[in-house]
Amino acid sequence: MGRRWLVTGCSSGLGHALATAAARAGDELAVTARKTADLEELAAAWPGRIVPVPLELRDAASCEDAVRTALDRLGGIDVLVNNAGVGLFGAVEEVSDTELRDQLETLVVGPWRLARLVLPLMRAQGHGHILNVSSVVGRMAFPGLAAYVAGKHALEGMSQALAVEAAPHNIRVTVLEPGMFATRYGTSMAEARHRIADYDATNREMLEGARGLAENPETGRPEDFAARVLDIVRANTPTPLRIPVGDDAFGYLEVAEQAYREEFAEARTLVQGPPAA
Repeated sequence: MGRRWLVTGCSSGLGHALATAAARAGDELAVTARKTADLEELAAAWPGRIVPVPLELRDAASCEDAVRTALDRLGGIDVLVNNAGVGLFGAVEEVSDTELRDQLETLVVGPWRLARLVLPLMRAQGHGHILNVSSVVGRMAFPGLAAYVAGKHALEGMSQALAVEAAPHNIRVTVLEPGMFATRYGTSMAEARHRIADYDATNREMLEGARGLAENPETGRPEDFAARVLDIVRANTPTPLRIPVGDDAFGYLEVAEQAYREEFAEARTLVQGPPAA
């Protein structure tokens, strides 16, 4: 029997590719975007399998309506993929309270709200799978992306707690940590309204690299991301909580993990003194 999915952020990029791959595999999906017009082509390509649903993640009523529509049209929700998101570029000093709240509403509060809404359904049916799309920056940081990094770190922390809470109810939780993929992430990324020239030397190169992701021949293909996600959802054996996606993701995170180990050792030496001979 095919699975029933609710996937956010499907107008383009990773969400669009995932919806296409799952529909091709015979599953049914409720797919979301802020404007359903952006989903018309996708729905037309898979009539009867893809249901377009409007969703504003920052609005509680919109989230409730989206889950209700998915339940009504599909009869249940087996898989929730919290994929929707947008970046904000700006140094810590540049980002205002309003901009920070808006970023966290999209990256943390919205996914948390959707998880809270689908969990009673999954508990009642005795199974489910929640996948939260994080990033390599869920475990590391880049200059100029402090708000985005903070949101992804928070999403991973929530997911870690949820995985323990949900496991007794036969609900799996997975954090996907994609590396660099050819999507509109860089071109759609907002910039903090208040800019401070003193940070340009540190942050400008990062911004230019993000803007050029879609055209960079070394970035991954969204279709490859989608194929890996289907493999993870279909897996009959336990999978890790955090799963990097993309060869570059493993490279980035290996460097980050080594840096963490070195920092931990330095901190221990600072606090406890050097190891005994």
